[in-house]
Amino acid sequence: MGIADGCQSIFITGAASGIGRATARLFHEKGWFVGAFDLNAEGLASLEQEIGSQNCVTRRLDVTDKADYDNAIAVFSAATDGKMDMLYNNAGIGTGGLFDMVSLEDSLRVVQVNFIGVLHGIYAALPLLKATKNSMCFTTSSSSATYGMPGIAVYSATKHAVKGLTEALSIEFRLYGIRVADVLPGLIDTAILPEGTAANAPKEGMFRAIPPSEVAKAVFEAYGSNQLHWFVPPEIGDLDKAAGNDPEGTRDLVAKIGPLADFFKEEAGS
Repeated sequence: MGIADGCQSIFITGAASGIGRATARLFHEKGWFVGAFDLNAEGLASLEQEIGSQNCVTRRLDVTDKADYDNAIAVFSAATDGKMDMLYNNAGIGTGGLFDMVSLEDSLRVVQVNFIGVLHGIYAALPLLKATKNSMCFTTSSSSATYGMPGIAVYSATKHAVKGLTEALSIEFRLYGIRVADVLPGLIDTAILPEGTAANAPKEGMFRAIPPSEVAKAVFEAYGSNQLHWFVPPEIGDLDKAAGNDPEGTRDLVAKIGPLADFFKEEAGS
């Protein structure tokens, strides 16, 4: 099934669940044609059933495999007549624990999915983005890209890389009329979180648990804007500013309120 005349299109990775699935639903509701891609074939099948096969194209995709990404782009291109209004590189994984407690292999897997996968997507999709007026290259970064977060050090590093890439390409891609932006979500209630994290999160403040639908709303709003970074919730932007203005003070703040806060409290009391 191909795209209807005049219909805009979005290519989403990590679309079978969480933020990606919420985004696919919202863009479908707004009348967009959705390309949904993920390793989770079962989740993609249920999404296709939910929004209708005539409104989407779905395919299993390993973002760490450039050839597989190229093939996914080709499938999408065939359905959209070579156009892509929005690329949304959203797929990501996380491994928690102190740096020396996480194996090198697990850390490299995080790098492969969260950053190399983004590079694969941008390189593969660029011809379609160039061929589409007012197109956008969009990526999921993270609140952990505001300041390096203990307990998720390598994950945080990949998201810093995504944020820096976004900033650089937002200038370079002006040459092609392509807008570039990212979203930096805080604590989002998805399967990537350890069990019980969302339930035990603060009820207010920047680290409160947010449903993935709130991120999806930011993604949709971003398409109609020139804003570079989208913070969900907005208070994450305060942490970003603090990290730039006072990195030492932010380091001490993160030690008090971050993932290892309880440990440092115990250390101070010993």
